[in-house]
Amino acid sequence: MPSHNNQPLPDGYQLQGYRIERLLSSGGFSLVYLGADEQGGQVAIKEYLPASLALRQEGDVVPAVPEENLAVFRYGMKCFFEEGRSLARLSHPNVIRVLNFFRANQTVYLVMRYEQGRTLQEDIARNRGALRENYIRRVMTLMLNGLREVHTNKLLHLDLKPANIYVREDDTPVLIDFGAARQMLTESEYSLSPMYTPGYAPPEQYRQRELMGPWSDLYSVGAAMYACLSGQAPPPADQRVQQDRYVPAVEQFSDRYTVQLLETIDWCLQIDHLRRPQSALALQKVLLRERDPAVAGRRTFVAGLRSSLGLLAGRSREL
Repeated sequence: MPSHNNQPLPDGYQLQGYRIERLLSSGGFSLVYLGADEQGGQVAIKEYLPASLALRQEGDVVPAVPEENLAVFRYGMKCFFEEGRSLARLSHPNVIRVLNFFRANQTVYLVMRYEQGRTLQEDIARNRGALRENYIRRVMTLMLNGLREVHTNKLLHLDLKPANIYVREDDTPVLIDFGAARQMLTESEYSLSPMYTPGYAPPEQYRQRELMGPWSDLYSVGAAMYACLSGQAPPPADQRVQQDRYVPAVEQFSDRYTVQLLETIDWCLQIDHLRRPQSALALQKVLLRERDPAVAGRRTFVAGLRSSLGLLAGRSREL
């Protein structure tokens, strides 16, 4: 079934204890609205409505799901609901807060805290890449606090990119729009076409999904940092596996950024998942490390660590 443009719920629509004020964004998997709770406080409401499976026309509230798509739609709805249940357990300043989740209109809704600010993607577009290094380090280090909380709870983000890093007005970041339900849907017996963002998704997300772990999200962090420098994502990982045309950040941007930051980005963007940082904490520690002028021009800490990890990976394959 081809994708359609689903009509949003009308402004003013009452959805259980919430009122829809206006559509904020729409994508292939869901719609997001600005809403108000019973006390008048603003919330963001995310509606499960995959455009490839269902169609809601003007004047309708309940989407029409063709019989041949019904099993997949219902399975995805279950995944979306479970994602809401998992995220509702998290309470961290750098992770979007899920306040409520419920079924209505034969689909599922997540109610989240409404944040004022802009996405990191908007910052990148406004500056055409070339964001200041101190800003990149600060936003990413704080964002990694949230990602550590996600990973501690045995969850993965699976759609980490600048558009899903929301920067509040005080410049603190918050992770939004998790792709866990989309990933569960592609891994199920009701498999849809792969759901990932080319350039930001790691190689194992295209295939060999059994290899995915925290290091998969960290590949995406590296790609997001690369976009902060270049204004665009690195080459898609599936193409890199076939023929790697990625030019290391240390070769492209050494005139504007420290070698230590550039090597950190290249470390995250290793094709082999064993050569990447294995935890958000490991990456966070490196981003917090100030460049030491005494080691300029010599092999840095990150390069040495990558080399050691490479040797360990090689030995593990030999055993």
